[in-house]
Amino acid sequence: MATKAQKTDELDAVSSRPRNLAAFVETVENQGSLFFTREQALSALGVSDNAFKKAAIRLGAKKRIFSPRRGFFVIVPPEHRKTGSMPPTWYIDDMMKYHGQPYYIGLLSAAAFHGAKKHRPQEFQVITGAPVRLALSKKSRIRFFTKRHLEQTPAIEVKSPTGTVRVSSVEATVIDLVRYMESIGNLDKLVSVISDLCCKLDGERLLQAAQAEVEVSCIRRLGYLLDLAGGEQVSGPLATWLSEQRPRAVALRPDRDVNNSPIDSKWLVHINESMEKK
Repeated sequence: MATKAQKTDELDAVSSRPRNLAAFVETVENQGSLFFTREQALSALGVSDNAFKKAAIRLGAKKRIFSPRRGFFVIVPPEHRKTGSMPPTWYIDDMMKYHGQPYYIGLLSAAAFHGAKKHRPQEFQVITGAPVRLALSKKSRIRFFTKRHLEQTPAIEVKSPTGTVRVSSVEATVIDLVRYMESIGNLDKLVSVISDLCCKLDGERLLQAAQAEVEVSCIRRLGYLLDLAGGEQVSGPLATWLSEQRPRAVALRPDRDVNNSPIDSKWLVHINESMEKK
């Protein structure tokens, strides 16, 4: 049987609860945050899961909140309520922490951070350590790519409107662009992106990032593409290191047959797709 003190505490808890989800959202916003979780809302409101879902749908229809991933909600500030969404850089860090997933912004999205803005993708590209489904909101789509040994990839902290986000270093970015080339598009586009980033690359840092990779074949492709993109001034350390590795020619496009294609003697790459030098 509950004591008088316990009953008083229970009454105080009920009386201090927000009257509805909209009031809870306003409280969270007033505390300086734009994010909340399903668990936090259920605890604060003391309602059933079904009641919360219905309230979230109503508030989402009013463009006050949206949920890019199950269980994680983003509060839309006034300047974004016309679309009912925000750029992923506003919430990706908190969302990944909520799901307990390490991550960094990578590929073309990272390339845009580093200056290759004309190649900004239609989707926001994120590298993580385990398979994750697409995350969708009204104006953005987040695509996740899986990578083993994620912690070995050099990344930097970049300020965002709500805190910071992790972005692959420019050296790690060009390596990943080659690793996931099938998702980038044709090789002419890939060479163009690498060309835009060449002035930011450091040869020694590029070598260090390459040595953290498991796939030497990826680095051979990168070296060849760097030279095509006008990056001979930074590809030298890679060439020296690769000359000490086990010599084995690899296909430039791993998804295609080599078909007696010529081999670049410097990088030991089968040139199974032709491109123009930048």
